[in-house]
Amino acid sequence: MRRSVIPALAASALLLVSSAPLLRAQAPSASPVEDRRKALNALFNDYWEDNLKHNPEFASSIGDKRYNDQISDYSVKAYNEGLAREQGFLLRLAAIDPAGLTDQEKTSRDLLLRQFTEDQEAAEFKEWEMPVNQMGGIYSTYPQLVAQLSFTTVKDYDDWIARLHAIPTAFEQVTTDMSIGVDDHRVPPKYLLEKTLEQVKQLASQKPEDSPLALPLKNFPAAIPAAEQERIKDETLKAIAKQVLPAYQRFARFLEVTYIPAGREQPGIATLADGAKYYAFSIRRTTTTDLTAEQIHQIGLDEVKRDETEMLAIAQRLGFQDLKSFRASFKTNPKLKATSREALLAAYRGYLTPMQAKLPSLFGRLPKAPFEVTPVPDYLEKTSAPAYYEAGTPDGSRPGRLRIDTYNATDRNLYAVESIAYHEGLPGHHLQVSIAQEMTDIPTFRKFSGYTAYQEGWGLYAERLGKDVGFYQDPYSDYGRLEADIWRAIRLVVDTGVHSQHWTREQMVDFFHDHSAIDETSIQAEVDRYVAWPSQALAYKIGQLKILELRDRSKKALGAKFDIRTFHDQVIDSGALPLDVLDARIDSWIASQK
Repeated sequence: MRRSVIPALAASALLLVSSAPLLRAQAPSASPVEDRRKALNALFNDYWEDNLKHNPEFASSIGDKRYNDQISDYSVKAYNEGLAREQGFLLRLAAIDPAGLTDQEKTSRDLLLRQFTEDQEAAEFKEWEMPVNQMGGIYSTYPQLVAQLSFTTVKDYDDWIARLHAIPTAFEQVTTDMSIGVDDHRVPPKYLLEKTLEQVKQLASQKPEDSPLALPLKNFPAAIPAAEQERIKDETLKAIAKQVLPAYQRFARFLEVTYIPAGREQPGIATLADGAKYYAFSIRRTTTTDLTAEQIHQIGLDEVKRDETEMLAIAQRLGFQDLKSFRASFKTNPKLKATSREALLAAYRGYLTPMQAKLPSLFGRLPKAPFEVTPVPDYLEKTSAPAYYEAGTPDGSRPGRLRIDTYNATDRNLYAVESIAYHEGLPGHHLQVSIAQEMTDIPTFRKFSGYTAYQEGWGLYAERLGKDVGFYQDPYSDYGRLEADIWRAIRLVVDTGVHSQHWTREQMVDFFHDHSAIDETSIQAEVDRYVAWPSQALAYKIGQLKILELRDRSKKALGAKFDIRTFHDQVIDSGALPLDVLDARIDSWIASQK
């Protein structure tokens, strides 16, 4: 469900949230626990179905084809209606006494209440007014979506054609939202919007047959008759040529003439009128902690120092006196750079096979979902992260994908590949996300919950786990692990620096240069990412540190009874969780083991 709504409705919704305990106290339920359990499960189901209905792109991405001919309503009216529906769910939740329910049922209830509360609190900051930046938006939504869909029947193609016809309306709605943002002085930094315009123009200038939106025409199933194939091809290309591409061109003109000139000059979100308050909220939502920007900034500085100490030890073992001379040697070491796009992909694949063989000794439960390594789509590669995970469908019809950015492949550092493979692939995101989707004892909405600090914290923990089980045998790769770790520590410093301490973009880049040898292509894309997504980059290190803390706590408390497989299963067998909820869960598990 979208996390943006109109403030007037948000205020009334927050009153409902704050009064929920009072409602329970005034009218304690005398209903048998089974009746309340049925009511709760019915609510979970109703919420999930409502979510799919009003987010048809998400439904399609997980393999539910019921809404494949529809697209989301991006209008202000739709945002209001979404909040109104959440108010109804809140009242139903408040009426269900949790006494006697199982721990998982109580957790599910609390998580849904928490999600609604955050959605409504976010309304104050009108996130819907800034829906586009260089990391994505309406211009990239459908090119990315089409690659996730399956086309096996005529209806699949006709549904896609229906979506193509609807895309211009979506652009109009988003443009209206952004225009309101201009009036409210809520616009992203100008320099990021200039990068956004480049991507929009690239998509707008393609021939219809070359557009990623025409991807389904590349390979027709043999079961579709030739005459139908011709009709589908003709209708698809006409829709792209006469409706979709003109919508992209109009959007490009809006960006160039109206939106970019209104863009703010300073990169930090604190330059907005309510920016400091919004950043504090974003930190709490992203990290699921009560840490302040100042505390996180200091944690980052401490972690950078710790990683640099370990890095220096590796450099000295390899015959270098300091990190500066060690890093300088990378530029003249051809073994540390990929020779081609395909060589970069092959390097990632080469680390995943031995890790997969190691998984049974680390986990009691392993995912069934298939997995593959593929490149980032070409229209995203200039601004993409070095790699990212794209979840598969629960039924396995689409595999989980480790997407690798092969742009400027010969400038990419190979020593970073091993840690990224573990983070984005195994035992990182693919294992955690797939197991969550395959769970049978939690409501469906929890299988797809996205608590960033948990998910990205797990990914970074997975990098460290590779070291714990004896990988990173190449000292350069081990250095790469530490550089990946310091990368996330640097994020704590520069994200809080730009958004709470008014750092310039140059200061962000300089801090990267002073404390890492990360390639220039990645540094430039990364700092822009932090500017575009305030607080998102904080999740990785904060989440990793929490999981490591919980593992150490468990080892200390259980001694010889500690089993790493059981611990890992406890961490990942309930889907993504807020860090405070995970903390309580592990404490409960420790008590049960004792």
